[in-house]
Amino acid sequence: MRLDRFLSNLPHCNRQAARQLLASGRVRVDGLIQCDGRSEVSQFSRIQLEDELLQAGKAARYFMLHKPIGVVSATEHPEHRTVLDLLAEPDKQELHLAGRLDLNTSGLLLLTNDGQWSRRATAPTGQQPKVYRVETQDQIDPACIEVFARGLYFRYEDLTTRPAILEILAPRQARLTLFEGRYHQVKRMFGHFHNQVIGLHRVSMGAIQLDKRLCPGQYRALTDAEIASF
Repeated sequence: MRLDRFLSNLPHCNRQAARQLLASGRVRVDGLIQCDGRSEVSQFSRIQLEDELLQAGKAARYFMLHKPIGVVSATEHPEHRTVLDLLAEPDKQELHLAGRLDLNTSGLLLLTNDGQWSRRATAPTGQQPKVYRVETQDQIDPACIEVFARGLYFRYEDLTTRPAILEILAPRQARLTLFEGRYHQVKRMFGHFHNQVIGLHRVSMGAIQLDKRLCPGQYRALTDAEIASF
């Protein structure tokens, strides 16, 4: 929300009064005088009119979780444990997932109460790589490298996937870097070569790497640098 709109929604304050307050230098956002009514504020912004606190500002929370196999990437589910069940946090129902992992996929999962941040983290712009460790049932055909780099046509969506980077680590193991997140994308890409994915683990999203100290089911708060990376 724009700051001038926030102020004009206050009792006895219309748009003209909001502009006057801003011009007078009496409004502070997160401790700093703010005169530009076009600046964006959110539920996390601390907003003051001189010494009067208009909005305390909610604490933004950011976590990484090592998701285990068999846990659902959802906030609630009638049959399976969800990722929220793994968190010992107050008001955890206010958190949401920045991206998902299938039931049988493990690895890095991000959770937050900051909707703008999660949209940046998952934006389908092709700028944020997602890295996976893949295990397949059969040996990986080296032809996959070139085909994945060129992009695969998905008939159901009538689109071609973005170029992906495949590194074969062992006959049935690989490291795959994607720049998007289509439905069951990894399984469908290897399915093009009639090779079933039997193990999938997300290592990183953008600059955020899964902390190697976290066992499956464990989590920690993101560092300031990790938060700023999105």
